Amino acid sequence: MNQEEVQKVRFWPIMVAIFIGSFLCVLSSATINLALEILTDHFDTTLSSVQWTLTGFMLAMGTTAPIAGYLGERFSYKRLYLFSLIGFTLASVLCATAWSEGSLIAFRVLQGAFSGLIIPATMSIIYQVIPRERQAMAVAFWGLSAMLAPAFGPTISGWILENLSWHWLFWMNIPIGIIAIWFVYAYIPFYRLNVPKSFDGLGFLTVVMSSSSLLLALGQGHSWGWGSWKIISLFALGVISLLLFIWRELTAETPLLNLRVFKNRRFTLNAIISNIITISLYSGTLLTPVFLQRIQHVSAMDTGMILLPASLAMALLMPVVGKLYGVIGPRWLMSGGIALLTIGTLALSWLSIDVSHAYVIWWMIVRNIGIALVVMPSSNAAMEQIPAELSGHASAITNWTRNVFGSFAIAIFTTMLASRSITHATDFMKAGDVDKLHIEMMSFTMSVNDVYVVATLVAVVALPLSLFVGKIKAPKGAEPKTGKEKASAKPITATVSSK
Repeated sequence: MNQEEVQKVRFWPIMVAIFIGSFLCVLSSATINLALEILTDHFDTTLSSVQWTLTGFMLAMGTTAPIAGYLGERFSYKRLYLFSLIGFTLASVLCATAWSEGSLIAFRVLQGAFSGLIIPATMSIIYQVIPRERQAMAVAFWGLSAMLAPAFGPTISGWILENLSWHWLFWMNIPIGIIAIWFVYAYIPFYRLNVPKSFDGLGFLTVVMSSSSLLLALGQGHSWGWGSWKIISLFALGVISLLLFIWRELTAETPLLNLRVFKNRRFTLNAIISNIITISLYSGTLLTPVFLQRIQHVSAMDTGMILLPASLAMALLMPVVGKLYGVIGPRWLMSGGIALLTIGTLALSWLSIDVSHAYVIWWMIVRNIGIALVVMPSSNAAMEQIPAELSGHASAITNWTRNVFGSFAIAIFTTMLASRSITHATDFMKAGDVDKLHIEMMSFTMSVNDVYVVATLVAVVALPLSLFVGKIKAPKGAEPKTGKEKASAKPITATVSSK
């Protein structure tokens, strides 16, 4: 395929390849949650043990994300994405045929390792292949895949577990993975903007140690005890390794992860906003399904249906946000989105045992509209001033920090949920309430409300920061491109081919 042919297929076929792969990757982390009880019975083990199918996946995903920049430059982002998809699909086969709890955990770790490379690779391809004037729409489409997967995950998982078996949570990945692999091979061009001179072994060692230690500590803090010697040791090892990693990357001639992208104030500001929003975002995805199932005894399938309208609202709005970005810029989209996210989260802090599903649906819709307004603009604004040759490092950093802060959010919210439930239950017993079921339901509902209040305050912090993210002005004398000029615009400066 020559340069002219590559440019003819540069957008929608490439975006389909990116959408399918990233959707599949994120979906795999969202569908396993509802199967934990089933897996516990199937393998005759404990819930804390089988949870490693999720914890191991997240650990591996967060550990491999930082090396995506080096691997993409070394082998090209097309090859990185392609082989990661192949690896992910093969790992899905292994998961579906797992014969024991240990084998399933091991194969899920392998699956997570490939998943950690897919998301940074897809973002890098967007900023290195897609023409700049269409990148906002591309990021909106990319963000849609990442948002729809966890939203539809409970519905898909619930239907499969009710009608088939847990094995099909992994078998369903095979045909979708094959389709994604074909699209990547056929439509994404091969290119390399630069090739690293050497591999930063010390940087790799320190980032793996810091990522795995911190993520493991955050994931197991509630189970092992935040003051236990294991958790304290993991945090100490993680922080020391992280400091060594930062020192190494700032002094190495060829860093594994180029932290100098933080010199760009626009990237740094949006990275901070994105991570703050990630913390607040996880409150809805974590608390709402748990509340519906535990307190109102809603089935897994019906829980997914209750969350579906909010997911559809977000899906319909994401392309619109991509169009609006070029017109009004990121500031007002982000500030409006954060305001809606804050209002929706605050409203969900007023739940009661018998709250109507219509109330939950409405305020989840408000939250998801806010999320749609802020996620794409913050991602695109962060990358707009990053040179193409550094976009792989920037996307790897973005996804790495999101993994860490996402794990942090889950850990903190889970711990708060447990501790506040105990506090409220104690208060009820002191007040003379002897109905154990009533105490349990009321204390859990009130603890959910407490966590939503904290998530609201977290979201508020991002609001003033978003006001500093302005629209990038076009250079003086630059004229808008016509349709023909846009069609002939070169997506990248390097020589490309289809192989």
